[in-house]
Amino acid sequence: MIRALWSSASGMQAQQMNIDVISNNLANVNTTGFKRSMTNFADLMYETERTPGRTLGDGTNTAVGLQVGYGAKPVSTSRSFLQGDLTATGNKTDLAIQGKGFFRVQLPNGEFAYTRDGSFKLNAQGQLVTNEGYRMSGVDQIDPKATEVTIGNDGTMSIVLNGAVQQLSPVTLTDFANPEGLRAIGNNLYQVSEASGAAEDGIAPGAQGLGTLAQGYLEASNVRVVEEMVRMIQAQRAYEINSKAITTSDEMMGIANNLRR
Repeated sequence: MIRALWSSASGMQAQQMNIDVISNNLANVNTTGFKRSMTNFADLMYETERTPGRTLGDGTNTAVGLQVGYGAKPVSTSRSFLQGDLTATGNKTDLAIQGKGFFRVQLPNGEFAYTRDGSFKLNAQGQLVTNEGYRMSGVDQIDPKATEVTIGNDGTMSIVLNGAVQQLSPVTLTDFANPEGLRAIGNNLYQVSEASGAAEDGIAPGAQGLGTLAQGYLEASNVRVVEEMVRMIQAQRAYEINSKAITTSDEMMGIANNLRR
């Protein structure tokens, strides 16, 4: 019964983290380029009272063993990079990736980060920057006097300045061997980790299996509220069942303690 208490407690803790992850998904349902996460669980260690295939006194071997587990634990959060819906904004500096790939931006400390949030703006220097002011890497400055900015599906970029068309350096994308291994750092940004593999930078949109660009669009969050609500109900019911098991174990212990009366 003591074992049941600890097993059920581990189940409640696991479901609490599950709820935390679901809550974060729901909180970011309107966050541009956000990718939903799911909690993965694993069972804990087992107490083996009889091993499978054990030889008994009469010479026979058991077909199965006798093992009792000690509950569950969360082991990882896997992120889904499924495409979110595209929303038209009409803003010439808004970009959405249709398919795989990430934009590369440079942080104030000189390091690079990667994002699916294409809501870029022009700063005072004519640089394409994120909402936090992080500059898109590898893109030329845009003259503030430009009357037109055009970014093609393949990343080619041009402006109209004084009535003449000027070609600028193209917008490129970055790919990873394992995008789920990226480390989220907030502000819609990810950084490289040992699990993600090295960044493959400078790839033209549409090449090497990457997605194309859509100017004047933004990628919405891929969170589906109905799916998250269903998962929340399942987590709540699992939490209730584990709490009921604790209550039952406590009642059984009370009965055992009162046997002498």
